Amino acid sequence: MNDRLDDLGQAIVRALPESVTGYQVANGELTIAARADDIVKVVTFLRDDPGSQFFAFVDVTAVDWPQREKRFDVVYHLLSPTKNWRVRIKAEVDEKASVPSIIEVFPGANWFEREVFDLYGVPFTGHPDLRRILTDYGFSGHPLRKDFPLTGFVEVRWDDEQKRVVYDKVQLAQEYRDFDFLSPWEGADYPLPGDEKAKQ
Repeated sequence: MNDRLDDLGQAIVRALPESVTGYQVANGELTIAARADDIVKVVTFLRDDPGSQFFAFVDVTAVDWPQREKRFDVVYHLLSPTKNWRVRIKAEVDEKASVPSIIEVFPGANWFEREVFDLYGVPFTGHPDLRRILTDYGFSGHPLRKDFPLTGFVEVRWDDEQKRVVYDKVQLAQEYRDFDFLSPWEGADYPLPGDEKAKQ
């Protein structure tokens, strides 16, 4: 299986030398590194090429690498039912850059691209309706970025008096405390039950 995927990866790199920067086969999976600007060209080739036939769209997601210059990996997954292969396409994207939408090639990518925009803040050019899909319209920030605070910026609640949703700043009722007094990793600064037996 790995040999077949390796041959496929080489064929894709040969067919798209300016758009595909490399490939990797690991754990029986083919991963292709593509230029973000050419993603439409890459997925169109993978769909239409007789040797690939990746005409089943699975999903689009992203990965946040805040320490990198190109912060995000936009990740596409395609399936070839006739060949029984899967392919992962990764495109590195700068925080301020946008990625061309693949809706013209795979219309099912619509809501997936909206989700990546909502949760990571990666915009897709050419998308017909790019707006938030999981968070509320007035939501501040992108929750799956690694620099997003764990508690968020605001909390949402229903106000019976106003009969509407109200946004409040997040307030913690108490500061964080570690209640694990019996942790063997940290140890306690007082005698624990049973310590008296160890001295005998």
